[in-house]
Amino acid sequence: MSLAIVYTRAKLGVNAPFVTVEVHLSAGLPSLSIVGLPEAAVKESKDRVRSAILNSHLEFPARRITVNLAPADLPKEGGRFDLAIALGILAASGQIPTAALKKYEFLGELALSGELRSVSGALPAALACAEHQRELIIANQSASEAALSTSSRVFGAKSLLQVCAHLHDREHLFQASAPEALDLEHLTDMQDVKGQAQAKRALEIAASGGHNLLFFGPPGTGKTMLASRLPAILPRLSEQEMLEVAAVYSVASQSPHQSWRTRPFRSPHHTASAIALVGGGSNPKPGEISLAHCGVLFLDELPEFHRQVLEVLREPLESGEVRISRAKTQATFPARFQLIAAMNPCPCGYFGNNDDRCRCTLDQVRRYRDRISGPMLDRIDMHVPVRALRQGELHSKSDGESSTHIRERVEQTRVRQLERQGKANNLLSAPELEKYCELKDCDKALLEHAIHKMGLSTRAYHRVLKVARTLADMQNKSQPDTENISEALSYRTLDRQ
Repeated sequence: MSLAIVYTRAKLGVNAPFVTVEVHLSAGLPSLSIVGLPEAAVKESKDRVRSAILNSHLEFPARRITVNLAPADLPKEGGRFDLAIALGILAASGQIPTAALKKYEFLGELALSGELRSVSGALPAALACAEHQRELIIANQSASEAALSTSSRVFGAKSLLQVCAHLHDREHLFQASAPEALDLEHLTDMQDVKGQAQAKRALEIAASGGHNLLFFGPPGTGKTMLASRLPAILPRLSEQEMLEVAAVYSVASQSPHQSWRTRPFRSPHHTASAIALVGGGSNPKPGEISLAHCGVLFLDELPEFHRQVLEVLREPLESGEVRISRAKTQATFPARFQLIAAMNPCPCGYFGNNDDRCRCTLDQVRRYRDRISGPMLDRIDMHVPVRALRQGELHSKSDGESSTHIRERVEQTRVRQLERQGKANNLLSAPELEKYCELKDCDKALLEHAIHKMGLSTRAYHRVLKVARTLADMQNKSQPDTENISEALSYRTLDRQ
């Protein structure tokens, strides 16, 4: 038969669109042409495939070969189609059985020797392959990553010849298994933090409701140390969240093997560009906010980031995803992250201290804080001061709770939220807040007074309600009361006029 069909997967964001490789052999001068919107790397596969077939001691047909990558309107990029193209040529020339190809999908780049090389986006391809009840054959280097999908049957192969032997039913490939994940949460523990009772309380609230948090205080007071301990007290990832996180790292060509069960913690430098944060490029790749999906994005020295860079975070903070549009394609990446930021109170860092070290004028302090726009500050639920340790606290033994004990309480609080509304409190919409936060008349009057005195926007008002709802859940109350609302308002420090 001179026509063969092989199945494979492209890469588009965190998705793996289905691609059919059609290979036809016809009479005419020997040639190989590839159609179906291939980019340069795909067009170059003709030379890799030819050498790989010959060096595997197989026959490269001396006929006119046409390879079609369908659908034709989907851009194809990279060397991920090499294996499928090679198998299509071998099947069309009768060197491997075509019936065996129907239950598999193939993914891998070929070396000139016929060896298989890894490709990015192996996990999304495995997940999509399982949905269509087919098995995936991929390079050994990518097999363990693809096997993170427990619903998929993934086989790793070393070379084109091994794949051919498997299809001939002569030598079977071994099914790949997922690597054992390492628990990296033990590296940071809240018990290491001395003092800072208010900041630790704020971290527990933020973890319980998924709220955004801003620490501000003098240098060296522990803002970064506190932020780095947040992932250890967050609820454990669900199976679905684990796969979402691993899929993002897979398409970003970053191995998720060792820490795929741990919530991500990303801390980009303040010189990072907008594209580095949200993602982009001619072939869109995920940025830091997507790599922090289901985890923490920590922005240290927040006012030092360029203002236009911070502004690109506003929409993802609300929507939980980022859509990157280019002339040829659109890609959507998940970006449901928890923002933790840290900043000094003034340019020198010592404004408000009692040691008279600060020489900044009020205009300098105002200009420094104005680098963070009002809309951006509105989207941060809590602004918490971090004070310098008192005399004797530094050398005292830490008497705080461990991250394990705090996380147990956090998980209990999160369970209450999921049973009541099916989501964390920070994801509640305005109508849902009205439904789940039924306030007494005295509490409504308190909030009205706070809005007037503190100049709160409607968004900031809703953020206060969300934090109050979380505080009530932590105390297992059916509705927030005056105590909860007062504490939630106390965390809007930078809103006070």
